[in-house]
Amino acid sequence: MAKVALGCFGVLVIVLVVLLIGGCNAYNGLVRLSQDVDSKWADVEADYQRRADLIPNFVNTVAGAANFEKSTLTEITNARASVGQVKLDPSKAPTDPRQFAQFQAAQDQMTGALSRLLVVSERYPTLQATRSFQDLEAELEGTENRIVVSRRNFNDSTQAYDTAIKSFPAVLYAAAAGFTYKPYFESTPGSEKAPAVNFNFGGATPAPAQ
Repeated sequence: MAKVALGCFGVLVIVLVVLLIGGCNAYNGLVRLSQDVDSKWADVEADYQRRADLIPNFVNTVAGAANFEKSTLTEITNARASVGQVKLDPSKAPTDPRQFAQFQAAQDQMTGALSRLLVVSERYPTLQATRSFQDLEAELEGTENRIVVSRRNFNDSTQAYDTAIKSFPAVLYAAAAGFTYKPYFESTPGSEKAPAVNFNFGGATPAPAQ
């Protein structure tokens, strides 16, 4: 009888050890996924900041064109100000869906304002012929492409993390361990493609970034 009890105890110990090891591995997996989301979020913030830093020089260059439409300049200036009002930690992905939605709305407003400014600028061939304007457009094109890529990577990473915390066995302890849902960018029509900013002055309009 004692041998049977001892054997059962041994089996129980083995089961507990296996569960402990499995739990540790699952926990460490969530840590890695969460850190990856934060890393991808830092890339998103860096690319958006790069775009915001380009705006003042871009606006100043465009404003130098004779009779350039003031309403367009006002719109893009206001859009940049709106972006600056949404403060999020660049080193940690947000967990508040409402705050994240405000961030996305402000950035999408900035994208739309830039799109309209580029369309209006096509009416000023002298402006488009200047080297400074062309250089800034090229920088903007590169930045918009980077934003599309960084947003897509962030979404992929966040979706993997959100799926993991809802899966067994992580769903049993994820919330208690501090692993909570993280929102990601909602897709918009055409967001799977890079923005069609036309630097050959053919009249294309940038598509919203994903």
